[in-house]
Amino acid sequence: MPSPRSSQGNVAGRPSKRKRVRVDAASVPELFAEEETAGFQKKPAPRGMEEDPGQGPRRNGVSKQMLKFVLGLLLVPVALILTGAFLHTLKQSLQHGLLAERPFGCLVAGMILFAILFATIPRRLLMISYVFGHEVTHALWVKLFGGKVANSFHVSLEGGHVLTDRVNTWIVLAPYFFPIYSILAGTLYGVLLLSGGVIDLMNGGTLYAAITGFQWLFLLVIGCTLAFHLAFTFLLVTKSQPDLHYGGTFFSLMVIYLINLMIVTGLFLVTSRRALWGAYGDCVGKSAESLVILCGQLWVGGAEVIDALRSAFGK
Repeated sequence: MPSPRSSQGNVAGRPSKRKRVRVDAASVPELFAEEETAGFQKKPAPRGMEEDPGQGPRRNGVSKQMLKFVLGLLLVPVALILTGAFLHTLKQSLQHGLLAERPFGCLVAGMILFAILFATIPRRLLMISYVFGHEVTHALWVKLFGGKVANSFHVSLEGGHVLTDRVNTWIVLAPYFFPIYSILAGTLYGVLLLSGGVIDLMNGGTLYAAITGFQWLFLLVIGCTLAFHLAFTFLLVTKSQPDLHYGGTFFSLMVIYLINLMIVTGLFLVTSRRALWGAYGDCVGKSAESLVILCGQLWVGGAEVIDALRSAFGK
């Protein structure tokens, strides 16, 4: 399965070609085309910083990649706590008939629907849909950070790219944690609800109630598009996408995992009619407490081992 290139990525083995796009405002930086993520157009290193090939600017001998790796390590306990709380709350809820609740059942049905589509629809069609959403997400996040996107927009089975004058970790990783098709579906449903409510206030109709009657369809679409996002995100991160190298692969994976976990957890809590927020909060607290206790035990055990080794070597 061909993996889509990032908005700044290039197909492995091909030389990177820089394309210049002329813009009217002279103060706007020139736009750059697709290239290996590790080779983004770099600004001059600030005074007091030195360049380390392959690692980026260094300050006092510490690379930015190393700092992000350490930050990724600090996110590991957070991931363990939130994962444990989600799984524990989900298990308890399923035992109490969560699947019988219509909103959650529709969400799960949408995920099952995607699994059927994934097994029956030609992979090329699904891939082109994903690549298009992938590149649109890059472009959208460039705009959110005040950047500019050129008119050149390429999408194909071999990959895609957009031309932009700005890049950062969030722009590069956005397609992996921002389910754009689910966001579009949610936005459309929200606009319909708002419009129906306004029309009802003006004319005294029942349009809002009629729209809420299709909530099951909305949740079905959300479940299907979210499963689409999660499935292709998993497939791509296992293929060493160049996007992941920009902020360091380990840090990028931690960010992607945590944000997607929070999205899934939020949908799980919202679509359950049971009051699960309190139960989830309790699970988070207990998981954090257990992790702190475990770390304390490991610290004490490690200290005892070190003291024993020192005593043995001292003799």
